[in-house]
Amino acid sequence: MLDKTGIAKRIAKEVKDGYYVNLGIGIPTLVANYVRNDIEVEFQSENGVLGMGPFPFEGEEDADVINAGKQTITTLPGASFFDSAMSFSMIRGQHVDLTILGAMEVAENGDLANWMIPMMIGAPDMALPRMNNLSFWILPFAFLILIGSLFTEGGGPSFGWTFYAPLSTTYGPDSTALFVFSVHIMGISSIMGAINVIVTIVNMRAPGMTWFKLPMFVWTWLITAFLLIAVMPVLAGAVTMVLTDKYFGTSFFDAAGGGDPVMFQHIFWFFGHPEVYIMILPSFGIVSAIIPAFSGKRLFGYHSMVYATCSIAILSFLVWAHHMFTTGMPVFAELFFMYCTMLIAVPTGVKVFNWVATMWRGALTFETPMLFAIAFIVLFTIGGFSGLMLAIVPADFQYHDTYFVVAHFHYVLVTGAVFSIMAAAYYWLPKWTGNMYDHKLSLWHFWTSVISVNVLFFPMHFLGLAGMPRRIPDYAIQFADVNQVVSIGGFAFGLSQLIFLWLVIKCIKGGEPAESKPWERAEGLEWTVPSPAPHHTFTHPPKVD
Repeated sequence: MLDKTGIAKRIAKEVKDGYYVNLGIGIPTLVANYVRNDIEVEFQSENGVLGMGPFPFEGEEDADVINAGKQTITTLPGASFFDSAMSFSMIRGQHVDLTILGAMEVAENGDLANWMIPMMIGAPDMALPRMNNLSFWILPFAFLILIGSLFTEGGGPSFGWTFYAPLSTTYGPDSTALFVFSVHIMGISSIMGAINVIVTIVNMRAPGMTWFKLPMFVWTWLITAFLLIAVMPVLAGAVTMVLTDKYFGTSFFDAAGGGDPVMFQHIFWFFGHPEVYIMILPSFGIVSAIIPAFSGKRLFGYHSMVYATCSIAILSFLVWAHHMFTTGMPVFAELFFMYCTMLIAVPTGVKVFNWVATMWRGALTFETPMLFAIAFIVLFTIGGFSGLMLAIVPADFQYHDTYFVVAHFHYVLVTGAVFSIMAAAYYWLPKWTGNMYDHKLSLWHFWTSVISVNVLFFPMHFLGLAGMPRRIPDYAIQFADVNQVVSIGGFAFGLSQLIFLWLVIKCIKGGEPAESKPWERAEGLEWTVPSPAPHHTFTHPPKVD
């Protein structure tokens, strides 16, 4: 049986001239002591030392030069130091900011709304086309500013997408100003888009299209637009206070100056939780359009769906502090936010019940849009149940900031918002392009996506229950096997979207010509115009009976 020295010597025999070797921590770091003197090798330790030398002799230690195992080390000439935790934070923060504040906002407030709302309400176009144009063209600049911040001196924003103070104020890099600027631009874009949606729906409906004749899809957009106008200024205020705290000497979130860093969390999540519903409410509208079309029935409980959507929007302002149960809130406040969070499950459950009731005893056909819609219902419901678990205060103390939260969040937004956008794309792609898509490719895309997304996110529940924390660049060895499964699922899910990309390109380039109404049982004004739809949909507004 080899001891730790024997293990290190054995590993050292595998090292060859010119190798770059990541040693990790613990026993592997001893390897550097037993490498042959006639070869040139560069060692990297876990904490970001590139060019690590052997252990120092007694009396020659430098207390400031250590590895992740808190052992003193030496460095070779030209060695460089970098913080893996910081690089992780920068990459993670950019990923979520670009996804939540960027791509999701574009998908939820730009493409689908601009295409479909005028067609569904019998309008020629959106009401404010110049504002619409401006709201789009400022977005690429915001994205470039945010991505460009990664390459500034001191690195990009390293405080994650939530940018909690004092990480973003006292300890944030100089690129914080670029981050704030880009967030402001994204917020302005969202508000302009929301105003356009409201004005279009209120003023440009076809004659006879009363409020309770609006498609459910349009209702969800209308309510989402009001949510956007309500919460985006809150985010703007938060990032402005971060800016003044960092550069102008204010103390909104600095305890030393009389401020309160916990107040930042309250402001952020007052924006952050309605933002989740901003992304998911349009998804409810998409599914409410697709399920009846492939069930051969009208949407069950239309009025209750409208009221449920309004209830969800109102309640979304009363649940933000369930993100903050561990900050030391009074028990009364914890109970209030726990019950409000549980209450939001009621209107959400109404929606799920109505979708299932619509399918019940219907003449179902399983086209690709329907498959994605059904997958949405099942997987979003799983995400909803894990959300209820997180709402229970004593249980949340166990789940908080673990991978259980990551699993919940992604089941809601990936299998929720993303799958619904996929369903919408397949449902309306013939209308947008004038061509039918490749059905076989679409089935490949669906099955690879639905299998891989569960391989990716479902094991995260167990990682969280086992105690693996979120927002870390590394993890304990006991979590390695499950994380390997998660990584396989992640790569598979990412690669499966290449099928979708190829399918869309192929559909745009050509294919079987689509009829004005490619889905036999679909209802709505959008199916009365040719495929592809003209830029100005209705020259003369249709009469709705």
